[in-house]
Amino acid sequence: MATVELTLKSLEGPVDPDWCPGCGDFGVLKSLKEAIVELGIPPHEVLVVSGIGCSSNLPGFIHAYGVHSLHGRALPVATGAALANHALHVVAVGGDGDGYGIGMAHFIHAMRRNLNLTYIVMDNEIYGLTTGQASPTTTEGHKTKSTPRGNVEKPVQPLALALASGATYVARGFSGEPKHLTRLVAGAIAHKGFSLVDVFSPCVTFNKVNTYPWFKERVYKLEDGPYDPADLMAAMEKSLEFEPRIPIGLLYRKEKPTYEDTEPVLEKGPLVDQPLGLGREVFGELLAETM
Repeated sequence: MATVELTLKSLEGPVDPDWCPGCGDFGVLKSLKEAIVELGIPPHEVLVVSGIGCSSNLPGFIHAYGVHSLHGRALPVATGAALANHALHVVAVGGDGDGYGIGMAHFIHAMRRNLNLTYIVMDNEIYGLTTGQASPTTTEGHKTKSTPRGNVEKPVQPLALALASGATYVARGFSGEPKHLTRLVAGAIAHKGFSLVDVFSPCVTFNKVNTYPWFKERVYKLEDGPYDPADLMAAMEKSLEFEPRIPIGLLYRKEKPTYEDTEPVLEKGPLVDQPLGLGREVFGELLAETM
């Protein structure tokens, strides 16, 4: 059977990205493709699931299976796919508004279950699609369309929340450090368990505070110094570090049984390999009702 060589070009999606020129999401898309090539995963074994927002258009920009789901609901859809077919590498993608706002409850429960999937959050600290309102990660004092006098709310700390909720791979990347980001994404996909990669992905149109130069002046790589990603308390301390410097890299990694390993229903294998328990006629009727 003829096969297509796995390259960045072979992973180009059916449509070109429509993000603003300079958007950090371009870097995330490229890093995801590079990670897939590096790991040697064929496109038919990759499923990319998104919610709603600028970044959530990503499934259409990559040659793989994709689902553009509902606002904040990427993780429930990704969960269903991961439990049904263990041969898939399931990657959920979205923004800080989608994942840490309306999708917050799903975020926490997916982590505490240690589901075997990867979640890449393009964190631009603003609502970009709706033209510049404060998001859950917008810093205090930031003036936006919805906070013209300055944001008075304390921002969500996604990495600390991930560590406290049970995620077993927690990392932070920056679109301005693409090779470093690729390594983090590849590590997340290869990890067995729930992986979070929170990415500083600047919105060049609506966030004039957290820009590429702003991050360049502040970020530093954990790999450049003595640091042990197996130390949970050290990871928690780094997750809360934001000023004057911000760490990027792998904060925490731990090997432990996944939800799939411990769910009795899956002892016989993934759901797609188990008998449905319905006759063809009944199955046809149910399908006709729901399609």
